[in-house]
Amino acid sequence: MIDEPADTAVTPRTDGQPDGAPDESVREVFARLYTDGRAYAAAEAEKQKLRAGIIGVGVRNAAIFGMVALMLAFASIIALLVGLTIALAQLMAPLWATLIVVSGALILVVLLLLAAKGCITRMKKAIAP
Repeated sequence: MIDEPADTAVTPRTDGQPDGAPDESVREVFARLYTDGRAYAAAEAEKQKLRAGIIGVGVRNAAIFGMVALMLAFASIIALLVGLTIALAQLMAPLWATLIVVSGALILVVLLLLAAKGCITRMKKAIAP
């Protein structure tokens, strides 16, 4: 048997200083804290700038794709109206076919505008105090 006790994994120090810790004054500790705080704030600001840039690029790309989709939808509606006019021109005079298609489109526009007005009215009632 061994007469000496085994060393523990952690030997507590009696003077309160960890191994190898330099003797620092309070002023040095606060100076280091201030420096670390500034470095953290700068890193956080850079992170937020990067996030804002990523969000900006995403919104820009979504807006571009949305505008292209809107233009294609508009062109498709125009093609549909021209096709309806040509199809109706086979059955009646081209002037009457044009008038029927345009008046039908205008009636649809009025109905859609009335639906939008109703949505806005309901929204105003919902948020009114």
